[in-house]
Amino acid sequence: MTSASETESWTQKLKKARRRFIKTRGKKLSRSLANFLGRQSLVGDTPVLDNANFPFLKPFTDNWQVILGETKEILKHRDDIPTFQEISPDQYRIATGKNWRTYILYGFGLKMEKNCRLAPVTTKLLEQVPNLQTAWFSILSPGYHIPAHRGVTKGILRAHLGLIIPREAEKCWLRVDNTINVWRPGEIFVFDDTYEHEVYNNTDEERVILLFDFDRPMNFWGRTLNNAFLRAMKFTAFYQEPKRNLETAEARMEAAIRRADKNMESLSDH
Repeated sequence: MTSASETESWTQKLKKARRRFIKTRGKKLSRSLANFLGRQSLVGDTPVLDNANFPFLKPFTDNWQVILGETKEILKHRDDIPTFQEISPDQYRIATGKNWRTYILYGFGLKMEKNCRLAPVTTKLLEQVPNLQTAWFSILSPGYHIPAHRGVTKGILRAHLGLIIPREAEKCWLRVDNTINVWRPGEIFVFDDTYEHEVYNNTDEERVILLFDFDRPMNFWGRTLNNAFLRAMKFTAFYQEPKRNLETAEARMEAAIRRADKNMESLSDH
């Protein structure tokens, strides 16, 4: 007779096997679509793209110091900001320990209302980005290396805005395909994360950027196919599990901030 624990074990094994199968098939499908979506692009198909194609980027560079101020307030609660793999367990290969924290404003189709309240100006700017998909403050520890990896679909592009950058900036960079990109405070660039990319922070200082994803401008059939692919992704564990984890992490962050505020009030009273 099979025990409850054995049944649970088999259930978990089946779930893991199904997850691996879907993940593998999804990667193959997204890569088979890549060439078609690249040809549908209205902004070229290079690893790093020209900012001139995206006029909505200028308000971010114009207001980067305000965004930085909001970031510094959030970083006061650094220890309560979740790690990347806590939100998305599938990323265990590229995110380890406490080395990569992510304060998420938009993720997996959700606007994190409570998180966004701590960054009102940043949120207002993000609301002007056409077809925004995700957005978060990406906090990388000193000395950390994010191994080479690829994104899910060529139908989405990624922007990085430099905020807190190590003094030895040249030792902290992002490689996309064969291009090396160095972050600078207040500067922004856009890249296609389906090209192999990796990050090195070869300094003893933290690196913080605002990262956000948006739909690649494409012709009709490219947009249609990409939208269908993204809708299908929403039914997978790759999407559903992070969505649940986001809500939990947001509630935990809010509780931590409330505790900190109460502690400050107690100190003021004394």
